[in-house]
Amino acid sequence: MPRTLFDKIWDAHAVGTRVDGRVLLYMDRHVLHELHAPHAFKKLQAAGRKVRRSDITFSAMDHTASTRPGHDQSDNPNGKAIADAMREGSRRNNIRVFDFDDPEHGISHVVAPELGMVLPGATHAVPDSHACTVGGLGALAFGVGTTELEHILATQTLALVKPKRMRITLTGRPGAGAEAKDIALRILREIGVSGGRGHIIEFAGEAARALPIEGRMTLCNLTIEMGSRSGMIAGDDATFQWIAGRPWAPKGAQWEQALAHWRTLPSDDGAAFDRDISVDCDGLAPQITWGTDPAQVIDISGRIPDPAALEPGKRAQMEKSLAYMGVSPGDAIEGLPVQRVFIGSCTNARLPDLELAANILRGRRIAPGVKALVVPGSNKVKRDAEAKGLDRVFMDAGFRWGESACSMCAGANGDRGEPGERVLSTTNRNFENRQGPGVRTHLVGAGLAAAAAVTGRITDVRKLMAGGA
Repeated sequence: MPRTLFDKIWDAHAVGTRVDGRVLLYMDRHVLHELHAPHAFKKLQAAGRKVRRSDITFSAMDHTASTRPGHDQSDNPNGKAIADAMREGSRRNNIRVFDFDDPEHGISHVVAPELGMVLPGATHAVPDSHACTVGGLGALAFGVGTTELEHILATQTLALVKPKRMRITLTGRPGAGAEAKDIALRILREIGVSGGRGHIIEFAGEAARALPIEGRMTLCNLTIEMGSRSGMIAGDDATFQWIAGRPWAPKGAQWEQALAHWRTLPSDDGAAFDRDISVDCDGLAPQITWGTDPAQVIDISGRIPDPAALEPGKRAQMEKSLAYMGVSPGDAIEGLPVQRVFIGSCTNARLPDLELAANILRGRRIAPGVKALVVPGSNKVKRDAEAKGLDRVFMDAGFRWGESACSMCAGANGDRGEPGERVLSTTNRNFENRQGPGVRTHLVGAGLAAAAAVTGRITDVRKLMAGGA
């Protein structure tokens, strides 16, 4: 019987079934972070248990890490207690910590793939909802809660009800200025924040295949915002070339064996999906959120929608978003003043993202009154960007060049906006107060963020491309 990519990975990692019907799925890699690991370590110690596979478990110091130059723990004293608890729990269980001073420090969802820690067909778990990012390599990744985290530490398995299978076929060729982020926002606009609920999403079609690997990770990063359990794109030659030579990737004969296996993983012709939809991306324009959930999206040239025709419950929700964001039905989104710009996070902080933004900023200065911060997703991304001179482009334009961290995505390290500020952000969530109390967040790609920094207003990035004004 033909099987999907998801079925093949699931079947290869299912090690048993519990009496409650949940399947025990073996995890090939497990990465912790400091917001959840301390509690799990404490519970494990109280039960007299050790981490079962410390050799394939890692700790990333990303959420509370400061972005200040030469950052150390003193830069964010509010995070010291939980960071120290993760260090101690990791030391006690012989787990490697990607700490501030580690050359490979960074956001876990950026560090894991760039090291070759996560590979096609592998399973991966992180106590962070955006674990699905690495699905861009054809891996099956799950964000887990603290109880699940303790279970994985003790058993190296995750107990799950098998999700359903969903395929989203992306057709056509996006227009100028459109990035992977715009494709993801377009899908959210189409299916909403619950459209993928109960499913694993597999992306297919020419628009998905045309994305660079970093773009595929951006797309998969946002599947959690679609309500799905995870998202994937099957590995292909572009994937394998991207992985080849990475520090922890297979070498020699093991590489050839791995490659042969990876080529068997794509969904078989005729494989059945529980839900199958198509999204037309042909000529896609840059997208932007206008409201307070990631599915409240319009084209950059669009106007704020009117809730009048909606049923009462949805109308009230939209009216609440309009009030919080300080916009009215019929308003053009382009031209709204912007006070702050953030380029970073596990969504859009890889080298191609920084290069794209730098291409808009080169030779330009940010508008008076705009505060702008760029945070590379890892120390490696930072080194590579500096080797290309991108740090100088950003700083010459007036951006602050930060140390790697989650930063303004969650604000756990102190990087936040001020009440009432309108922020253009390359992150993944625009909820009320997400980037600070009263902060109005618009989700965009790196190019659109850079364009707003230069003009001080929400601006169609295409106007600044190829030598525009």
